[in-house]
Amino acid sequence: MGRYKKILVAVDGSESSMHALRESFKLAKNEQSWITVVSVAPPYEGDLAMTVIGNVQKAIKEPFEKALTEAEKIAKAEGLLIKTVYMEGEPYEGIVDIAAAEHGDLIVMGRKGLSRFERILMGSVTARVIGHTLCKILIVPKEAKLSFEKILIATDGSMHSEFASHEAIDIAKRSGSALIVLSVAKKDENLPTAKGCVDIVKRVAEKEGIKVETLIRKGVPHEIIVNTGAHEDVGLIVIGSHGRTGITKLFMGSVTERVIGHAKCAVLVWKL
Repeated sequence: MGRYKKILVAVDGSESSMHALRESFKLAKNEQSWITVVSVAPPYEGDLAMTVIGNVQKAIKEPFEKALTEAEKIAKAEGLLIKTVYMEGEPYEGIVDIAAAEHGDLIVMGRKGLSRFERILMGSVTARVIGHTLCKILIVPKEAKLSFEKILIATDGSMHSEFASHEAIDIAKRSGSALIVLSVAKKDENLPTAKGCVDIVKRVAEKEGIKVETLIRKGVPHEIIVNTGAHEDVGLIVIGSHGRTGITKLFMGSVTERVIGHAKCAVLVWKL
């Protein structure tokens, strides 16, 4: 898997996206990564007279263009060189297309302070990017500080979580992180399976000389994962995505979606 050689950061001028940008620079320095910052302004689809449309389009574009100018200032202050890309169109499509064109290893996106409903159903640009891209995605909440000192792996034994676990182990090996491996059983009869899941990851991590703690819990998976992350004060949660579902390719696994919506720390979603 290796380090993240090319990182793409999506910004829209919001405080949350600019915070994610700053945190991504920390990662880029550690990983010696190339960074592309992309800003995609949505098209105006209203019904206005032609004389008015030009002003509306200018107003729509302005915060996205300003975001790239601000990104360049921040990068310069950090001693980093970045590439900036401005596009107009459907935001998630632009982000996914540029990541593919740039052969990106990781997409970084911010997360706003979501309402209760939005946390339950993330019908957002982020959800669509995760549903369509082939890249790994790092979601950084508005007030989270990205840290690899302690990483939480959530595993259910699926192929998605198996690859996510290897990703977390790889990061931990490069960064000297401690790992917490968690598996959540919904019922008592699922506890032996959960134990088997964490034991497999533990064996692999210990072979790499990584300090590992295992946890087995019973309850609602996303609640346990989020609460464990907060209680253990982890800097990163690593979790697998169910990837593409159905014809539209828009939906993640419900557990992953809810972890992203509720976690106080950054969440890395591994894609097949």
